[in-house]
Amino acid sequence: MKELHPETLCVQAGYKPETGEARIPPVCQSTTFFYGDTQKMADLFDLKTEGFFYSRLANPTVDALEKRVAALEGGACGIGCASGMSAILLTALTLCEAGDNIVCAGQVYGGTYNLFRVTLQKFGVACRFFDVDAGPEEIDALIDEKTKFLFAETVANPAVAICDFAALSALCRAHGLLFIVDNTLATPILCRPLALGADIVIHSTSKYIDGHAAALGGMIVDGGEFPFRDNPRYPAFNVPDESYHGIVYADMPAAFAVKCRAQMMRDTGAVMSPQNAFLTFLGCDTLALRMKKHCENAKKVAAYLDAHPRTEWVRHPSLPQDPYHARMLRYLPDGTGGMLSFGIDGTAETCARFMQSLSLITQETHVADVRSCILHPASTTHRQLSREALEEAGIPENLIRLSVGIENAEDVIADLDQAFSRM
Repeated sequence: MKELHPETLCVQAGYKPETGEARIPPVCQSTTFFYGDTQKMADLFDLKTEGFFYSRLANPTVDALEKRVAALEGGACGIGCASGMSAILLTALTLCEAGDNIVCAGQVYGGTYNLFRVTLQKFGVACRFFDVDAGPEEIDALIDEKTKFLFAETVANPAVAICDFAALSALCRAHGLLFIVDNTLATPILCRPLALGADIVIHSTSKYIDGHAAALGGMIVDGGEFPFRDNPRYPAFNVPDESYHGIVYADMPAAFAVKCRAQMMRDTGAVMSPQNAFLTFLGCDTLALRMKKHCENAKKVAAYLDAHPRTEWVRHPSLPQDPYHARMLRYLPDGTGGMLSFGIDGTAETCARFMQSLSLITQETHVADVRSCILHPASTTHRQLSREALEEAGIPENLIRLSVGIENAEDVIADLDQAFSRM
């Protein structure tokens, strides 16, 4: 059979029952698994065969979701994590040691920015930020022999900037460097970064993939094709790991994923729970349908806000004048999801009054689920950033982030309209 379409993968990939088994993957709520054959269990620990021996490393329910998201992204395998942030942390820990550095787009989620700029610094890992619109020469100057990966978001949260896949992937190829992309807000329905030159894709599955704000989780998808063998940038992949039976990860298929799971997931325990994997698996069934509606609604709301006299600016690539409109047409022609940002004519206090006047749209520390929600990043999710860091991340004081849900767009617009009228 030819390669299946994304809509089909959303409902079919990841799990195929045998005769008489449950049609959807059951919740395997068990920490451990029985083996009557000692050698079979030893083979699992030596990674000679696939299976499950402890849910801190792998679990059947989580495995089904891992396979589904990997299929959607076109990757070799997935690793289910406790959250999107733990997925990013595990990725960094798998690749970096003290003295190494990361190169990252400044326009990223505030939690990611703080992890790279502050927390990893305490472990001796530095981060060098670049503007997502910087030229290749400027970014190239940040890369040295200790750089372990370049990181960007497909659609930046909340700056709604789109990274230039062609330029960034070419730069990484020239340096033998991993290109890692957070594809949370685009999802594989709208963009498949591995097909655009990325090597590893990360998701906060708590967002669109779950879709219902019900289950926390993250996912790492390894493309499985990066050439670690004899790459001087990654010596840890080319020498025996004495903490895991002397395995040489560069010799393994999907070397990154094997090292991440066998080493870092083992040591941190930042694994997705079976219950959350089950809920996310169910939510993923409707991902393709929901993303189409999110895109349609966001386009209508963006046009409304763009025409409103109380908005100073609107950031949504569907608008022809948006600075990322051309990149949207090139990399995400079907849309960029339901998130947009806009600036109100006024201060942070003006933003607060506006949001408190909303009725249908709720203030939440969340984005990208079926319900429309709103947030003032500078005073919430990005509150820990300095004024300079906020500017670097593309977040002015009057920026409001709106995640447009799958309600009727006219109802969302009516709620915005009445809130503007009460300002």
